[in-house]
Amino acid sequence: MPPSARYRPDPRHLALGDGFADVVAPARFPVHLLRHRDDRWAARIGLDTLTASEWEAHFARFEPLPGNLPEPLALRYHGHQFGSYNPALGDGRGFLFAQLRDAGDDRLLDLGTKGSGATPYARGGDGRLTLKGGVREILAAELLAARGVDTCKIVSVFETGERLWRGDEPSPTRSCVLVRLSHSNLRIGTFQRHAYHRDLARLGALVDYAVQHHFPAARRFDLAATTAALVRAVVERVAATAAAWTVAGFVHGVLNTDNINITGESFDYGPWRFLPVYDLGFTAAYFDETGFYAFGRQPNAVLWDLGRLAEALLPLAGRDVLEDSLAAFEPAFLAAVRRAFLDRLGLESRGDAADDAVMDACYAFLADSRLDLDRFYFDWYGGEASAARALAGPAAARYEAPEFLPVRRAWAEHAPAAPARLAHRYYAGDAPCSLLIDEVEALWAPIAERDDWAPLAAKLAAIREVAALHGRDVLRDMP
Repeated sequence: MPPSARYRPDPRHLALGDGFADVVAPARFPVHLLRHRDDRWAARIGLDTLTASEWEAHFARFEPLPGNLPEPLALRYHGHQFGSYNPALGDGRGFLFAQLRDAGDDRLLDLGTKGSGATPYARGGDGRLTLKGGVREILAAELLAARGVDTCKIVSVFETGERLWRGDEPSPTRSCVLVRLSHSNLRIGTFQRHAYHRDLARLGALVDYAVQHHFPAARRFDLAATTAALVRAVVERVAATAAAWTVAGFVHGVLNTDNINITGESFDYGPWRFLPVYDLGFTAAYFDETGFYAFGRQPNAVLWDLGRLAEALLPLAGRDVLEDSLAAFEPAFLAAVRRAFLDRLGLESRGDAADDAVMDACYAFLADSRLDLDRFYFDWYGGEASAARALAGPAAARYEAPEFLPVRRAWAEHAPAAPARLAHRYYAGDAPCSLLIDEVEALWAPIAERDDWAPLAAKLAAIREVAALHGRDVLRDMP
């Protein structure tokens, strides 16, 4: 069965010409066991009509989609990793497989892979992804979307039948190949690579491509002004994502410049964690021994990364205008945190000063009390409208303590933003929809031990119910 009429191939990356990617061949896997197929997003891009065998052909064997890229492209980039520059990067175990248009808003989308085999940038690795890693990517992307974070979408995961050896998993462990959907695979590191080689022509081509396909409002009268406007647009987009992580309690773990794309979606979920309690020093990666990318350092980390984007583009625009573009980060971040916080707590705005007072009081209480973070947002969704429910719950003693009074005073005049949601069975339940590390391990255990995928399916259904309740359905969760 061919793709539906909503399928609109648009392989624009080829227009950049040579120097940006390498043609690569996908790995050939012993088996193809479909473990995840997101037909919500498949429908959005016109691929929901693919039969099971066609899905396998395109997303496990990587036969080209009709009218799309004839061969996979491993993209070239450099990057700063934990603050140190590495010119040996690039797509090491993934590639750009296809590009197409979003049937909902006409924006360009990329289908990229992870675990699809070694490329010239594999640096001695096997180019594979563990099945547990694939499951973790699905879970992270689903809950982030449900909490209003701009994220890639995991559209397909096939188990591939290989035995992998990893230092951070009991080995041998199972393998998979993953396909994700995002608005762009252009990273800060993509620009850094061509700046490193002093290739002004390709830097200019990247700017033109980014403006044409992702930020058309950044087009100005000359290249310097366009470059500055592009940097500002990227700064504002990434600031909004960093703010959303903050309120979601998400710790990415590895915010290197090759892990920040220009359209702002978070992606590449390796050692991620959600916060159990509000803790600025919490780290996600076991190898981040100094807390380089700790929760509280994430905003400054991505601002530093954005500085490297501006630095790479200095040959095309003046330092003054690029510094002005970077200066947009703080106000954009603070405004986005305020919006995301009110949204997660389910309160209407009463103006910046009143909203900030609520936010400050809540975070002060959470930092001092060490209360379960998700429990707090669950109990008090809608503010005082949920007082009876919260004070009858397991954390009632914490809420009746004098330390909680400043919180209740701060939001006393804030009305619930969506009072009808409080009647939903979710808020009548006993616990929030969380995804702490212990639950991730508990979801993986039945898969590893007896190939039981039912708990994972149930968790995804629960996350999607929460997403729908809060108005983050498939047609609205990609800004």
